[in-house]
Amino acid sequence: MNPGHLSAAPPLKLPPEVGHLMRTVTPRVALFALTLCASGQGYAQDMPTSQPRFLTIYREEVKIGRSAEHTKIESGWPAAYERAKSPDYYLAFVSMTGPNEAWFVVPQQSHASIAEGMKRDDADPVLSAELARLQRADAEVLTNSRTMQAMARPDLSQGNFPDLAKTRFFEITWFRVRPGHEAQFDAAVKAYTASAKRAAPDASWRTYEIIAGAPSPTFLIFASVDSYADFDKMVDDGQKSMKGLTADEGTVLQKFAAEGMINSETNRFRVDPRMSYVSKAARAVDPAFWMPKKAPTRVTSQP
Repeated sequence: MNPGHLSAAPPLKLPPEVGHLMRTVTPRVALFALTLCASGQGYAQDMPTSQPRFLTIYREEVKIGRSAEHTKIESGWPAAYERAKSPDYYLAFVSMTGPNEAWFVVPQQSHASIAEGMKRDDADPVLSAELARLQRADAEVLTNSRTMQAMARPDLSQGNFPDLAKTRFFEITWFRVRPGHEAQFDAAVKAYTASAKRAAPDASWRTYEIIAGAPSPTFLIFASVDSYADFDKMVDDGQKSMKGLTADEGTVLQKFAAEGMINSETNRFRVDPRMSYVSKAARAVDPAFWMPKKAPTRVTSQP
């Protein structure tokens, strides 16, 4: 369970809100030239095994009734990168609650690696042309888009980093904080973490602070599960953590909820294998999930 619970107002009956992970700016071709370059410290060869220093998150709002078309178009992006032998991987999340959105989450280690990626993609005219074609098609099924960049807050994160090849669902919690109250947010997360370590030591989450693309100060907390049924344990862990707060820890959470928080929002997402771009090693972990067979085309006989 992540500290989404600290979003409630006093007295200490705080509702569960939980929050884990990766794309970049418009236009879309420039977006990926800018973001798909997670080189350095092992990020260029496979999906991350520890908290990435930066995330670029590309949010697409999909027109109602056009989700299937959007998925078909988006599957062209990983196919294009596969043909280009790109080492830059990302995960695609599809919303299960909240707005009808797809999030593309790109792990990055530095701004220098972003610059390297821009040079590399600019040097591939075939890839650039295909991305431009896909971008035009994408525009027909979207109502809006937003690109955000976020910086890791390992001091506000907890537990083991998930195996992304096996992760199937995410909960992402937004915290919009009043300017000048960032220290209260930090203190509230640390207070909740202290209780979680005692009451639910297996709880795990990653905290990121938005540095561009959304009003500041804004924080995102990501939590993940391998199976949807695992959300039961996440909820139970959160309740145990809330009940285990000391009086001082509870006061810290109450103070933040009453004074420092503008609002919070939690939504759930599923990982979409068709729109994600992951390594062959990751696909080999669960081929049935990462490489689903296409449904056979139905042939209608003519009279």
